[in-house]
Amino acid sequence: MLVSLNEVLKYAEKKSIAIGAFNVPNWESAQAICDAAEETEKPVILNYAPVHAPFMSMEDAAEIMLYFAKKCKQKVVVHLDHGTDFDCCMKAIRLGFTSVMIDSSASSFEENIETTKAVVRASHAVGVDVEAEVGHIFASATGVGKEPKKIETKDSFSNIEDVYTQPEKAREFKKATDVDALAIAFGTSHGLYLTKPVLDLERITQIRKAVKMPFVMHGGSGLTKKEFQTAIKNGIRKINYYTYMTLAGGDAVKQALLKSEKNAVAGDKNQKENVFFHDIPVIAANAMKENVVEAIRIFSNEI
Repeated sequence: MLVSLNEVLKYAEKKSIAIGAFNVPNWESAQAICDAAEETEKPVILNYAPVHAPFMSMEDAAEIMLYFAKKCKQKVVVHLDHGTDFDCCMKAIRLGFTSVMIDSSASSFEENIETTKAVVRASHAVGVDVEAEVGHIFASATGVGKEPKKIETKDSFSNIEDVYTQPEKAREFKKATDVDALAIAFGTSHGLYLTKPVLDLERITQIRKAVKMPFVMHGGSGLTKKEFQTAIKNGIRKINYYTYMTLAGGDAVKQALLKSEKNAVAGDKNQKENVFFHDIPVIAANAMKENVVEAIRIFSNEI
């Protein structure tokens, strides 16, 4: 069933868990995520990010996500991830998304506030919830390394306090914008980790003491169960998770193709070992579902 972001975040706060937000660049991803929601009997968030436009347009993604959200027996949010500007967020709302993220974190703090205020004002007027970001969450190739005070990135940050979210800034941002959820930076990165991330999990607690609201973890793939659950205990209520889900689908397809090729080389004519094109989406969807089920159970403190 299609619901708002605030509805599932209130559930997460009541249960002291986090809701998984999984990106949808195709039909199979949406199917896998919603099947996992039904198996675990937990809410989920379907994310669409503009960076996935080469694989699927926002218009097509909206139709697919809304279709699966409405037919799913569990609560499902249809969310815009990393909306690039005001117009991008408004487009998502017109297409039926129930929440949007405006990511103006690369701008100055003051500009971030002004852009987020405009999106919140317009979105709340039509009953749509808003997430924003304070701090800087990088791609893994430029993420925070073992020596955070020696960071070298395209943004030329020289001090860790310019990267991680500061509690007083989070409080000021919430007061100024009335945003519904806040993505905070404490050491995670988007994509595959090239080195083990240095996480400041205690920073979540410090931010939570400064401002009471739902916090979001971006760059969630690749962490240990203990790291996830400590973050949740400290106040994370939404976890964005994609890389390892889609890798699971890709690896399953690769293994099926390798097995078929191995049998062909060995002269095995068993037709059941052939991999037809229509098999590939099913193989990927099943593997992604298993990965998402495990993630949801970790986020729900069930394993």
